[in-house]
Amino acid sequence: MIIAKLHKPVFIILLALCITPFIGAGSALVIGALFAITLGNPFAELSQKASKWMLKLAVVGLGFAVDFNQVIEVGRSSLVLTIVSITAIIGLGEILTQVFKLNRNTGVLISFGTAICGGSAIAAIAPVIKAKDHEVAVALGIVFLLNGVGLLLFPAIGHYFELTQEQFGLWAALAIHDTSSVVGASATYGAVALSIATTVKLTRAMWIIPYTTLAGVFMRSDEKASIPLFIVGFLLAALINTYVPSLSSYWELINIAAKQILVMTLFLIGSGLSLSVLKQAGIKPFLMAVILWIVVSSVILLLIIDGFI
Repeated sequence: MIIAKLHKPVFIILLALCITPFIGAGSALVIGALFAITLGNPFAELSQKASKWMLKLAVVGLGFAVDFNQVIEVGRSSLVLTIVSITAIIGLGEILTQVFKLNRNTGVLISFGTAICGGSAIAAIAPVIKAKDHEVAVALGIVFLLNGVGLLLFPAIGHYFELTQEQFGLWAALAIHDTSSVVGASATYGAVALSIATTVKLTRAMWIIPYTTLAGVFMRSDEKASIPLFIVGFLLAALINTYVPSLSSYWELINIAAKQILVMTLFLIGSGLSLSVLKQAGIKPFLMAVILWIVVSSVILLLIIDGFI
């Protein structure tokens, strides 16, 4: 009875604590997940909706700490790497889908989520391939779990291999699925890592359109994907930050606020985890996604350490 009465207030208090500097990105995700698994999320539907909008708001705010010229340079210099890596990951995902004899749509959703930008890519490709709700739910659930693992594990691996902030930012952006976890992991590694990771990840996310369009052509779909507007917002914020330096103090405040909003967002994302989501994912799709992710992240890490990228 006491737990039932305190359920909602404790959730709200924990969310409010995420505004403070006492709780970091990784901790917020873990706290939210543990709360959801043990007690359940009392605001499950509201948390899901709020986290999506807060993530977009946080990403736009982080753009106020990024040089627009850097975004252009990253996009130009990583053009070949982006095309080759995305195509290779989707191709490997197709092979693993056949090996594990998975439902085709589920395999495509997981592959696109791994190759480009997690949930955003899954949401974009789903209507194009006419994926069913349960297929989308399984793919999102698996990507969510791996995002949590990446957020906690990547910084530790980065320090073990003594990656520079530049190297870690690039690795996180290329190997972690969702933008939220890329930003969260890189934020714990350092400011330079955060700037590089955010820029590379969002530059990569812009490839959602050509790849989903191409998938639609192959599958003869009349559905069209649209570019996530938060990417446009990020680019505009970077543009303003670069060419209106006289107000840099204000841009810095917005950036600080965005980082705290991100921590709150990660708590809400963590609170979306439940035992039903874990059961719904199933073992075969989960194994396929884990193997694909391990191969991708390991190869990219080796290439970065050896100086190839």
